[in-house]
Amino acid sequence: MSPSQPAPKPATPPPPPKPVKEEARPKTAREEAIAWVKAIGVALLIWIMLRSYLVEAFRIPSASMENTLLVGDFLFVNKAAFGGELEIPLTGIHCCRLPAFGTPHRDEVVVFRSVEDSTPDLNIVKRVIGAPGDTLQMVHDTVIRNGERLDEPYALHTALSPPPDDQYRGQIRALQLPQYIGRDPDHYHPTTHDWGPIVVPAQHYWVMGDNRDESYDSRFWGFLPREHIRGRPLFIYMSVASQPFRIRWNRLFRHPN
Repeated sequence: MSPSQPAPKPATPPPPPKPVKEEARPKTAREEAIAWVKAIGVALLIWIMLRSYLVEAFRIPSASMENTLLVGDFLFVNKAAFGGELEIPLTGIHCCRLPAFGTPHRDEVVVFRSVEDSTPDLNIVKRVIGAPGDTLQMVHDTVIRNGERLDEPYALHTALSPPPDDQYRGQIRALQLPQYIGRDPDHYHPTTHDWGPIVVPAQHYWVMGDNRDESYDSRFWGFLPREHIRGRPLFIYMSVASQPFRIRWNRLFRHPN
């Protein structure tokens, strides 16, 4: 080779052969079903945790809170405020309660679980009238709390002649008598319009509906245990009237106070 001639370049090795891409094997019907079950199970678990501990949607079915809440109002309820608890739908199981961030306040609206054995999973909305230690009395439909007459602009009396409560008088007396602090317990015969004075026991509350003539509340079934209170309403996210059918746009995003 002449010194003036350049050295030959080394031969470039051929590129490695491309790997043969295997085609994905289609899933069998069993594998597809298992994948769907897992996805649904995860979504269901997330839904249960959210509605148990953070926010849950409720619908108002009765007129007991008119005019604060109307039949057909749909609410979002803050479950974390009073300590949510795990609730397994359709089983009646309630457990694993978390610590509360706050306590129910007098005159605020709360959502709670029924205290009656016949409706253990029924969710109810009422207003807190008395907290633990409060002395309560009602005289001719006027509530007196700790010696002061309550100004209740939200209270509504719709019945011209309220229905008789004779069938409940024995029950009302039995429930109130242990907390009655009047002078003559032997002659204490309360009604739904005149009762007390009674003292709200520890870890209990006294709740009533704003529509006093249409509300089945503490006057009938007694004091509400603290552990039954589930949350406080955040706002109305939908409101539907049925007669005639229409959306009450003016009620959307309103806070029931």
